[in-house]
Amino acid sequence: MRRLGNTGLWIAVLLSPTLASPSAACAEGPVERPNIVFLYTDDQAQWALGAYGNKEIHTPNLDRLAQTGALFRNAFTATPVCSPSRASMLTSRYPTQFGIADWIDPKIEPDLGLAPSAILWPELLKAQGYATALMGKWHLGTRSEFHPTRQGFDRFFGFLGGGNQPINPELEVEGTVRRVQGSLPDLLVGEGIRFVEANRDRPFLLSIHFRAPHVPYAPVPAQDSAHYDTLDPTIPDVPGLPRQRVKTLTRRYYASVSSVDRNVGVLLDRLESLGLTGKTIVIFTSDHGYMIGHHGLWHKGNGSWLIEGKEGRRPNLFDDSIRVPLIVRWPGVVAPGTTIDRVVSNLDLFPSIVEMTGGGVPDNLRIGGRSFVPLLRAPKNNPAPWDDTLFGQYDMHNGLVANMRLIRTPDWKLIRHFEPGVDDELFHLADDPGETHNLAADPAHRERKAGLAQQLKQWMTSIGDPQAR
Repeated sequence: MRRLGNTGLWIAVLLSPTLASPSAACAEGPVERPNIVFLYTDDQAQWALGAYGNKEIHTPNLDRLAQTGALFRNAFTATPVCSPSRASMLTSRYPTQFGIADWIDPKIEPDLGLAPSAILWPELLKAQGYATALMGKWHLGTRSEFHPTRQGFDRFFGFLGGGNQPINPELEVEGTVRRVQGSLPDLLVGEGIRFVEANRDRPFLLSIHFRAPHVPYAPVPAQDSAHYDTLDPTIPDVPGLPRQRVKTLTRRYYASVSSVDRNVGVLLDRLESLGLTGKTIVIFTSDHGYMIGHHGLWHKGNGSWLIEGKEGRRPNLFDDSIRVPLIVRWPGVVAPGTTIDRVVSNLDLFPSIVEMTGGGVPDNLRIGGRSFVPLLRAPKNNPAPWDDTLFGQYDMHNGLVANMRLIRTPDWKLIRHFEPGVDDELFHLADDPGETHNLAADPAHRERKAGLAQQLKQWMTSIGDPQAR
């Protein structure tokens, strides 16, 4: 296998199974492939999880997952909104490569979706003999040719669009859309458990794409909101924020996260009772970050102003919008309590999951990610070089027009704005991790900006980005 770089080189590995761990290399007979449980939240910031240091949020089950696996401190998404981020996660390609630049609005873009010709990592697992199921949010096209069951999933229980209600949602059940009574996270996990029970004797992929904690946050079951009835939450220290409103939003957001966490606990307990814990890799992450008052904004890369007296949207690629939680529990391979500081992207999930399952990426498939399995196997002593440079892009057209490109290193971050009349942004992350001082116009950093801009243009050219012209 050849390692991938950030520019998207070719992988050459066989599709036939390889061993799941070095210790298995001497074993005789067929290798038992691990199950994959992929848990994917919607709009969950890394800061909204106890495992990442939040002392106010109630997430004991996700915290337990981190304690028994690996926690990535610098995981990012290449795009800060739903549809393009989801497509990047599934294809290991950037938005301009698959033509989904912003979140898909089925009302005005009914014909837009992830092309059936795209190769998704669930398709590769299905080709290996995995039973595959998606429970939850799709948001990659509503036409029949874009349906999850035509994109590598044997079974789909969920909704094709982007929005839904946290209680009594409308869901596609056995091919028919109907209203289902109950809390949406409970319904998705309940169906997921039934799928696991039915496929316990063969390798399976269970993907649960939660809608939570996306707005509307409420209502959630009382057992989830009760944790915050008396909480006076800590909020960002930004002048002009409507503090009581931000605190109310934060409590409701936390309750939505807790509704996911409780269900993760139910699922983990069922895996244990079925004797599947040791055979199952569990991955938890989110489609992008989130802000509630951070930088004076609400939501993500298409954030709206929360500061009193300011209106409209503020397109952005702040770290708060692109940094995501990422936890991987891989029994027998990843040491409990592992922390990884290297930078990884959501594009890296594709080659990583395929390698975890002992499969390979086709020789003729060009992807943008690289496997982070070496980091999982030897997080402290990995001798292989690892580039911590991150690239990203966001072409916003819903609500406002913006054309942004990103290069981020551990110390510096440049955001190029290709839309007219908007200044570039340069942040010295080593001194200004909160990204509060834009140094793009500072003569003292002219050479730094030019060097980063040149690296960014080279990357853009390598992926055929139209803004590179």
